[in-house]
Amino acid sequence: MSDGDKSVVGRLRKLIGEGHFQTGERLGEVAVAEQLGVSRTPVRLAFRTLEQEGLLQRAGKRGFMVREFTEVDVRCAVEVRGVLEGLAARRLAEQGLSAALADELQVWIQKGRDLLAKGHLVERDADAWSELNRHFHEAIVGSAGSPVIGDAIARNNHLPFAAADSLIIDSEALDREYRKLQLAQLQHELIVQALRHGEGARAEMLMREHAFIGLRYGELLGLGGAPGSEGGCD
Repeated sequence: MSDGDKSVVGRLRKLIGEGHFQTGERLGEVAVAEQLGVSRTPVRLAFRTLEQEGLLQRAGKRGFMVREFTEVDVRCAVEVRGVLEGLAARRLAEQGLSAALADELQVWIQKGRDLLAKGHLVERDADAWSELNRHFHEAIVGSAGSPVIGDAIARNNHLPFAAADSLIIDSEALDREYRKLQLAQLQHELIVQALRHGEGARAEMLMREHAFIGLRYGELLGLGGAPGSEGGCD
């Protein structure tokens, strides 16, 4: 997927999260393409991606509509991911970090540092962060030695806003979003530190907390509330 296609995914994800498209509303390629000022092809690809993320569902043979979900659904899905990824991190810490995996994780750590090094965000940084974040999480889960955990996370990722790379970045508040990603980057580095030292309980706790970066941290930084940012999983 090109950078332009990823940008359309992010913009649509944000619009759905903010309620600009109502639950059950049918989305047409032409209308959405005109609204976003892009061609139909990236919109078509974005629809398919957001269907996989659980934000859209098929409506007939060719159309899509906004899937019905509640804030509780979002909170629970994110909490479940945190629990599962925390379990993966604890298992990985206990079994020991291989040199190859340590090097791979360091690659994504460095990419995060490079992205933040300029001291501010530009809109395209949201897609770059989403990509490196996905690789970071997949590397940990995929190396935990448990296909069961990976399969459970894959199923959970089909729920709205549950996947690690479905973070919403508010393009109108990039200064505060920068602070949020700084915190996310610090958590990545602390997680790797815990894994290197074989600290299973600490790695698990950090990974579970990290799952809430998109829900609770925006509230502290004065950003608009993401779906599910209030309360807990009931």
